[in-house]
Amino acid sequence: MDFSGKVAVVTGGASGMGAATARELSSRGANVVVVDRNSELAKEVAIDIGAMSPVIGDVSESTFCDNAIRIAVETYSRLDVLINCAGIIVRADATDTTDEDWQRILSVNINGVFYMSRAAVRQMREQQCGAIVNFGSIWGDVGAAGVVAYCATKGAVHQITRAMALDHVGDGIRINAVSPGEVNTPMLAYGRSSPPTAEVLQNLANETIPMRRLAEPIEIAKVVVFLASDEASYMTGAVIPVDAGYTAR
Repeated sequence: MDFSGKVAVVTGGASGMGAATARELSSRGANVVVVDRNSELAKEVAIDIGAMSPVIGDVSESTFCDNAIRIAVETYSRLDVLINCAGIIVRADATDTTDEDWQRILSVNINGVFYMSRAAVRQMREQQCGAIVNFGSIWGDVGAAGVVAYCATKGAVHQITRAMALDHVGDGIRINAVSPGEVNTPMLAYGRSSPPTAEVLQNLANETIPMRRLAEPIEIAKVVVFLASDEASYMTGAVIPVDAGYTAR
């Protein structure tokens, strides 16, 4: 999978699966633009892969998303790939999910994907080519206790993926999504009463994952990069589980 000369924007590129994807794309020749709220970590990733200065801001703001794509295009004169990885989680049932929590997770996980994709499509349509890969989740297709808001937003991401793929297939734009299972990233610990120990994580894997282990971010990133590549030229509107068999049950 050769990305030489191609330009890729990666949101949530400062850590976890986003950072792994940024590194994987860069290793295959892409010019990567890292987009994230965390300035310090984003700069570390950008320096590590020899990328331009990251674009720092909040994907829940449509003007920021338009600006991020504009910066990428002004710098490299084109846009070939958008990876929508930025996302947050709220660990609560409905009664413990505040209005603020609900609005915030919708604004990042749904609006962020839509705003970034809309801005990217405007450029890709002019080029008559491009690929967008969204980060969904196993919990976008199956329910889970204690994460109602997250489940709702990832289900929306899956539907945005399918609908936009149909809207823009005639523009030469492919839009797909990955649906990761449990991955060893900072989000796995976020919102818990205490950071999970290695033993707790292994017990989680043993109890819920057929392969009995968590994924590493690079394992998800490799699938993302495939979907963004010309090797996936006949794929659009797909939501691909990368979950060690979790949803096969």
